[in-house]
Amino acid sequence: MTLRLFWIGWLFHLKNLTNSMFFVLVSVLQPVIFASIAFFMFESGNRTGTLLYAALGAGLMGIWSATLFGSGGAIQWQRWQGTLEILVGAPPPFLATLLPLTIATATIGIYSVVGTLAWGRLFFGTPLDFAHPLQVAIAIPATVLSLGALGLLLASTFILYRNANAFANLLEYPVWLATGLLVPLTFLPSWVGPIAWVLSPTWGMTAIREAALGGSAWVEIGMCIGLGIVYLALGSVALRNFERLARSRATLSLT
Repeated sequence: MTLRLFWIGWLFHLKNLTNSMFFVLVSVLQPVIFASIAFFMFESGNRTGTLLYAALGAGLMGIWSATLFGSGGAIQWQRWQGTLEILVGAPPPFLATLLPLTIATATIGIYSVVGTLAWGRLFFGTPLDFAHPLQVAIAIPATVLSLGALGLLLASTFILYRNANAFANLLEYPVWLATGLLVPLTFLPSWVGPIAWVLSPTWGMTAIREAALGGSAWVEIGMCIGLGIVYLALGSVALRNFERLARSRATLSLT
């Protein structure tokens, strides 16, 4: 029953988000712009794999943006539509109805990876010869699921705070920077390292790049999955706690 509910919810939200011009632009246009800037900065690449490195980084930026905005707006959208109280009061746990939405927002970010790779190939001659295609095929879903779980953890905090989605906007650029999506972590101060280690985009990006460019990505894939499980556990606890507080404070609805 839970798996069926998850599948139907994920498919419904994925179709719904695909019809949203905002999410299509966030997932496709924005990463392409950043990838183009990176391509020009690298001047067609001074070493092997540079263009592919930049394209993959820009693609993951789009996945994070889609996850962040989708998770940040998930609770607010339900409030605007007047369905939040219904979902919270429905027999299935609220976790079972919210998780498919956060996974769907991360999934739609795959448009970013496909879009930036296609853009780089067509206009900048980016090579698309992945060293380990199997590892890439596993790393991308692992990253999406882990980011979806992170989105659930973020969304769980937005039940109490009606304008918390505005705070989510502040997380976009810092996470891009701290996780090394375009700028290698070795260029950043040492104190950024511990922050990057607890963020799944760091491991997801490293896994995809290693698999594409010739390294071994199994450790990074394992870290992605492990962090996803941690996020899911923390999100579940936080969601129950915040839901209880929202009920006691009568802050579920807009009125």
